[in-house]
Amino acid sequence: MKKLWLLLVMASLAVMLIACGVSEEGNADNSTEGEAEANDKENEASASEEESTTAIDELSISFVPSREPEEIITATEPLKDLLKEEMTNLGYDIGNVDISVGTSYEAVGEALSAGTTDIGFIPGGTYVLYDDGAEVLLTSTRAGLTNDSDNAKDWNDNKPTEASDEQVTYYRALMIAGPSEKGQELAEKVNSGEELTFEDMDSASWAVMSTSSPAGYIYPALWLKDHFDKTLMDLSNKVSVDSYGSAFARLAAEQIDVMVTYADARRDNADAWQAENNREGTIWDETNVIGVTSGIYNDTISVSKNADIMDEDLKAAIQQAFLNIAETEEGKEVISIYNHEGYQKATDAEYDKEREAQEMVQSLN
Repeated sequence: MKKLWLLLVMASLAVMLIACGVSEEGNADNSTEGEAEANDKENEASASEEESTTAIDELSISFVPSREPEEIITATEPLKDLLKEEMTNLGYDIGNVDISVGTSYEAVGEALSAGTTDIGFIPGGTYVLYDDGAEVLLTSTRAGLTNDSDNAKDWNDNKPTEASDEQVTYYRALMIAGPSEKGQELAEKVNSGEELTFEDMDSASWAVMSTSSPAGYIYPALWLKDHFDKTLMDLSNKVSVDSYGSAFARLAAEQIDVMVTYADARRDNADAWQAENNREGTIWDETNVIGVTSGIYNDTISVSKNADIMDEDLKAAIQQAFLNIAETEEGKEVISIYNHEGYQKATDAEYDKEREAQEMVQSLN
């Protein structure tokens, strides 16, 4: 009887041990499966993160030569790191940012059309000439000026021109007479309230920019058309210059009598007028406005439609990156080289007035 009882107890213990073993094995298997599942999810998350970042070897930016090229290159050097940082935050790993200054306004437009540069800082006039291969993303805003009259004498009565607190999306072009004998003669007529004639204008020597420059050609041509039914092409003595700095140097040397430029250019060149161009008087004392154009829509940041890397997502990221950069102090300093103080999103239709201006200039020429 005792032996039978002992056998039953031993059998029960064996069953219990087997059950425990199966249970432990099951728990071990479940634990292994759980860890594997967790690892799979972690790997998927890591892969997803890698997929969300797009690598681009190089992003190229071209500037038009509205200032001295070396000055632009130096001032915009910090833009490289600023743009790379912002693009990283937007999901793009940019290997290199290449910055260059075109030999002319047209050269930058052609580079955008050809897809040999990705981003262009170009005026509205240049944009509409090359909009078959370029797409506008942003327009710049800038500080208004204490002078905004379309009457030239008002600008001379209220010198010097200073920045105002108002942000504007347009600027004007000015025809500025220099210290030469002819330049002073024209300025005296304007400041005495006399109307200039085309004969007055034609008797002076002029410096103009390339034909796609709004302030340096297009709008002054329209101004001459409105006032005298003539254009810059009708002037007997004119020379094309590659930058406004060069034009001011010629004006200071009295090699020309009149130049055309953007409205706050004298503020930008006030120091150079005496320090580099060896004038005794200030730029405000020795120059006068003899003509003022209507408002010109501000510069653009445009991208190439034909660049290999360009797609809708990249366009959106570039647009947002520059909006963000313009909100930082370092960014504001960089974009101030073009007198930009901020940006707003732009549409192609906003430049229809520029198209009208270009069409008129083309027909006049």
